[in-house]
Amino acid sequence: MIETSSYLQSVNNNMNNNIDAEILEALEKMPESLKQELLHHAKSLQEHDKKNHSLTKKNFKNRRSGILEGTFVLPLPDDFDKPLEDFQEYMK
Repeated sequence: MIETSSYLQSVNNNMNNNIDAEILEALEKMPESLKQELLHHAKSLQEHDKKNHSLTKKNFKNRRSGILEGTFVLPLPDDFDKPLEDFQEYMK
């Protein structure tokens, strides 16, 4: 199990290194105007990622399992599918 884990970590590191190398290679070929735009976009992505992570963590903190337990009573009553009196006029 340890060998598999270290192998996957090695593969992940190589992928990250390849991505970093590709980004740097593309960056070297860009004119300054595109570099400025890329920097702005990268900062925007980082900010967006921070907001998403904080929202995700917050949602999980507020969840409680079993909060609706006993709210829904089964089996349903025999007249469950019976048309409601309030809708008689609508159904004519």
